Amino acid sequence: MTTTIAFFNNKGGVGKTTLVYHFAHILADLGHRVLLLDLDPQSNLTAMCLGEEQLEEIWPDSAEHPMSILGCLRPIIRGIGDIADPRTTALNDRIALVPGDLGLSTFEDKLSDAWPRAMDGDESAFRTLSAFHRAARRAAAIEGPFDLVVIDVGPNLGAINRAVLLATDFVVTPLAPDLFSIQGLRNLGPTLAGWRRNWADRLERNPDPTLDLPQGRARPLGYVVMQAGMRLSRPVRAYEKWVERLPGEYSRSMLAQSAVPPDFSADPACLGVMRHYQSLMPLAQDAQRPMFHLRPADGAIGAHMDAVRRCGDDFRLLAKTILSRIQSLETDNKKAHTGLRVSGNPSSY
Repeated sequence: MTTTIAFFNNKGGVGKTTLVYHFAHILADLGHRVLLLDLDPQSNLTAMCLGEEQLEEIWPDSAEHPMSILGCLRPIIRGIGDIADPRTTALNDRIALVPGDLGLSTFEDKLSDAWPRAMDGDESAFRTLSAFHRAARRAAAIEGPFDLVVIDVGPNLGAINRAVLLATDFVVTPLAPDLFSIQGLRNLGPTLAGWRRNWADRLERNPDPTLDLPQGRARPLGYVVMQAGMRLSRPVRAYEKWVERLPGEYSRSMLAQSAVPPDFSADPACLGVMRHYQSLMPLAQDAQRPMFHLRPADGAIGAHMDAVRRCGDDFRLLAKTILSRIQSLETDNKKAHTGLRVSGNPSSY
């Protein structure tokens, strides 16, 4: 079964979408097939992946038949049926995208209404709440096989993100070294744990055992420290102060653990520290390619080419660390399940 990862932080402006875009492309460079889902109503990932002509095709003037995630969800939104087959756009031989849509926000009320109705065993509520899960599975079945499904979501704790995250196996949290990220973790951790508990209660009330429902794992995989460009208003000491606090706050809020790693370099939950690469981003945007794919013809000459190589090294290390951590956690989970079955106390994660 394909592993599903969401990159999520309820604080915006940390470089999450840029991280998702580059993560998918470095995975492809490493030989993996990746399905990207843009489930952020702002659709920044879609705009980053596609040119203007492609966007005009996906978002036609008539909103009746968009070639985006909204077209897949429209029968549920209109109350006339279940999800339609999702449309994907190939970015290359190893990456396919289910494009986002600004109209996705219209699905928020439908999800909010379905959440309490699921407690009454309402089948239509379960079909609504599982729409993202089933859309991802169907897209992977149609265009796959894929090694990973990678999802970008918006920076909030609303009904859309609740449904998206409960459809994932793992959650990666990009963090900026500042007070806002610390505060965000304090909200995110307990909220995510509450969503998992509440979804488990609802699963017991599902009236249709044949309906493909997510298990609501949404397991915290770790965090990525996103280094902002240093400015005079943010001296290095201030940066270090917040970086030093991230491991402890993540451990307490996301993992509900009292043990605090000594620093992020010794923290297994720290998946990587990403540089900003300010000079490369404008070139990458103009060339519509990842920063580590820039060439001299794109304007990456001299010191820029050194930065391109460093950028590629950073993202390769991040991708390998994330894949290794997934494998480690999945192995631990299988061992735990085996032990539970042997002891005669079956359980599920």
